[in-house]
Amino acid sequence: AVWDRTECGRPWVEKTELIPTGNSSCAKCAVCVTYSRIKTLMHSYNCLHALQVLSSIQPGQNDLNPAVLYPWRQKSPGLSRVKRDWIIPPIRVSENSKQVPEYLVQIKSDKVFSGEVIYKLEGPGVDQEPKDLFEIEDKTGWIKSKKPLDREKYKSFTLKAFALSPSGQRLENPTTIEIYVLDQNDNRPNFIQEEFIGAVPEFSIPGTSVVTISAVDADDPSTDNAMLSYSIIAQESTPPFSINKTMFGINNETGVIYTRDVGLDRDVVQSFRLTLQVADMSGLGLTSIGRAIIYITDINNHAPQFQPTTYNMLAMENKVGEDLGRVNATDKDQRNGENWRIFYSIKKGDASGNFAIRTDRTTNQGIISVVKPLDYESKSEYQLIVTAENEVPLSIKAPFEQTSTATITIRVLNENEAPRFYRNPIQVSFPESTEPGTVLASDIAHDPDNAKLRFEITHDPEKWLVINRETGEITARRNFNIRSPYVKNNKYTALVKVTDLDAGGISAMASLEITLWATNDFPPVLVPLRGTVCSDREPGQLGLLLTAVDDDLSPHADPFSFDIADADMAVNWTTIPLNETHAMLQPLIDIDRGEFSIPITVSDSGSPARSSNALVNVTVCPCDRTGQCTAFTAAAIFGSKVGISFIALMIIMASAALLLLLLLLAVAVRTCTHRGMKKGRGLLVGESDDDVRDNVFNYDEQGGGEEDENAFNIDLLRSPSDMVPPPETFSQPGSGLPKHKQPLRKDAPYNLPSPRYPRKPPKNPTDIEDFINDGLDVADNDPNVPPYDTALIYDYEGDGSLAGSLSSIASMGSEEDQDYDYLSDWGPRFKKLANMYASD
Repeated sequence: AVWDRTECGRPWVEKTELIPTGNSSCAKCAVCVTYSRIKTLMHSYNCLHALQVLSSIQPGQNDLNPAVLYPWRQKSPGLSRVKRDWIIPPIRVSENSKQVPEYLVQIKSDKVFSGEVIYKLEGPGVDQEPKDLFEIEDKTGWIKSKKPLDREKYKSFTLKAFALSPSGQRLENPTTIEIYVLDQNDNRPNFIQEEFIGAVPEFSIPGTSVVTISAVDADDPSTDNAMLSYSIIAQESTPPFSINKTMFGINNETGVIYTRDVGLDRDVVQSFRLTLQVADMSGLGLTSIGRAIIYITDINNHAPQFQPTTYNMLAMENKVGEDLGRVNATDKDQRNGENWRIFYSIKKGDASGNFAIRTDRTTNQGIISVVKPLDYESKSEYQLIVTAENEVPLSIKAPFEQTSTATITIRVLNENEAPRFYRNPIQVSFPESTEPGTVLASDIAHDPDNAKLRFEITHDPEKWLVINRETGEITARRNFNIRSPYVKNNKYTALVKVTDLDAGGISAMASLEITLWATNDFPPVLVPLRGTVCSDREPGQLGLLLTAVDDDLSPHADPFSFDIADADMAVNWTTIPLNETHAMLQPLIDIDRGEFSIPITVSDSGSPARSSNALVNVTVCPCDRTGQCTAFTAAAIFGSKVGISFIALMIIMASAALLLLLLLLAVAVRTCTHRGMKKGRGLLVGESDDDVRDNVFNYDEQGGGEEDENAFNIDLLRSPSDMVPPPETFSQPGSGLPKHKQPLRKDAPYNLPSPRYPRKPPKNPTDIEDFINDGLDVADNDPNVPPYDTALIYDYEGDGSLAGSLSSIASMGSEEDQDYDYLSDWGPRFKKLANMYASD
């Protein structure tokens, strides 16, 4: 069955029988499955309007689906039953209806003729959220609303209707019921924001878009209820009443606000306040009020102007980074805006770039500063031409104006300037063999104020340099040494100071860099000067390995060349180079044994080359496994075929025998003399066996020698029991130590037992050296005696010494050239010298 709530619409061909709705002659119509039966049955129910509608929408035969219209004509293997369903057109309900409950539609099943039918309804609005909006009468099938509907909350509802037996059995398939809520104009339009903000440049032409406003209406947008219209109902200017014309209009459909007239000058008016209205029903319905603020933005239509146009400033010479003063220019554009910013520039009068001008972002003034040192002696006054322009180009709507300029006069003040070096660092280059007195540099500095200068060298670690205090001429004091630890990468660095002797004594420093290049100063020295050649070795292993040592650096050192200096000797011996620094000395003939002195000349590769001669003593002999010569026999003498002749060798051996005879004679005489001493007739005085006096003088104590009896008491050589205490002056004044005592050693534990010293003198006077050496060894290992680095007492020199005073030795340079501060670091021994010569 199909129902239409208001009138008979298009036919719905779904059922085979007519089910009348009952209470209206044409309000509700039922249609049957066949078109011919629909017209017949509806005519019988006086549904004339339905017949007219059906006639107007009568489908063609080609539009009908035979399978739907005539299901019984379909072939099937057995009996079949046509299934009948409900189709209900959408139901339209007006929102906010005051008739509650409102009957919407009644449904009936054809099963009512065969028994009782119970109708049920489910879906949103019934048993689903939002609940309790609709209900259905179980017996009659009437669907009705329980509450007023709101289309802005729920636009439609989709429900399902059921026909059940009393036992709950479904009699027919459920049908879908669509309910649409019809809109009413129950909502006012609202602007999307309380206040709209817009901006338009000054002097804009009419029709310039400013801002777009917008509003919304909750009613159905497909109806006139949501058809909006915009309008401007009031205009206010800031300052008030500055403009009386209507300057803005609005598109009533789109909400675009635009300019209507000319004359928007920001110097006259800064903003407008517009009162807006929006109405639905195309302007005839409900309304709302809003506002818009329109700001007039600035364009760069004013050029900056100097006020005043002349300035005077002072600048101190040699001062960099100081601000000299300010210049002022004004701009009528909006303050702190981009069109108000001024850019200053120096157009004339500063060819050397000594000055700069920058803008104070707060005040828009120009600040003049010095960026390069000024020289009063070179130029004492400057006249600058400064211009002022906007950072943003002028608008084409601005009136034509010349660029504003200002004149700044700057006077330079003089001051006492420091001396200036012509070069810093002062770079010179000399060979390391430069002779003392050679001029290294001159005319190194000057004073801008032509003051008198004083020169000095403040740092010269090797004391190689001397400087003329008045002229600044630097000369070499002594020879350079490129191997000095203060020479880095062949460069020696010193510091030179120049001082202005006028008021203030201003000084300046510069470094002196002396680049040294190596020269061939030293000849190579041959090593070794003696050696052994094993005659029983293979020819390739036979020879003496030679090398040389050269104090020069490359390229004035190796490679070395080794040559035989004697032509006669070169017949039997030769040198074979092994590499750049070594050569092998080898015999050219077979030699079994012998002693040979071979002159060798060794040369370096310097320019010019330097050489030295040396005599190499070579022993040729058979060797053992360690390379040492075996027993030397007489065959080496008589069997020698080269080297020293037989006669010369015999003379040497005779001389050796004579020396041996003389030595034996001296020993015999010494023995006799010792026996005489025991009888009281000897040279030594005293009868004690401990008396070990001899003509031995200890000069380590800085005494005056044999003739200085006061400086060193000869009795100290007597036996320990006969020694007398030293004079009181041996105690170092102010040392803080007890008299006659030396400080203890710090390199050994304190108060350890001392070793036993030899006390008994030797019986043989010739053993006195061994006696003294033994005593020295024991003293060296004695932890209770003063160490080697103890400050010994040297200040007592005795009376009447023949030695002259050391103060008579004059220094090579003047006393002012010397730096004695290092004496303070040499310990207490040099404390007196440090007090005399070191600077305060």
